[in-house]
Amino acid sequence: MKSIADLLGSFPLTEGMAQDHLELIAGCGKNQVYQPGVYLFREGAEANTFWALRSGKIALEVHSPHRGSLVVETLTAGDVLGWSWIFPPYRYMFDARVLDQTRAIAFDGACLRGKVEGDSELGYQLMRRMASVFSRRLAAARYQLLDLYGQPAES
Repeated sequence: MKSIADLLGSFPLTEGMAQDHLELIAGCGKNQVYQPGVYLFREGAEANTFWALRSGKIALEVHSPHRGSLVVETLTAGDVLGWSWIFPPYRYMFDARVLDQTRAIAFDGACLRGKVEGDSELGYQLMRRMASVFSRRLAAARYQLLDLYGQPAES
């Protein structure tokens, strides 16, 4: 059976990372299975966890008063879910709903924050890699907004 550190070596977020850093990150993680319909988190809830998805599908949603829940992005194997654990006030900005049975490594954000404070190189490597997640997530939200509000005005 593969260890969490071994599993992390194949994730895009941590691919090529030094083994000692993988071991430090893995120390904050545990394997989890989630069933369809479960919400991993809701907008505004305290953000203490992030996930590396091994299989399955998760909808990242935002609620619109006029349209209900809108899917901003659908995440699948290899994706990372949750980055709000990095920045105070540590609150999720979206809802995350499980669409298909999902296997993931769930990481304790407070544990990992403590480890990166003690290892600036690990902190740099993780932040540099998470920045690409931020960028993709913001682009997905932008495209969703264009879809919602980019409709021509009715005459």
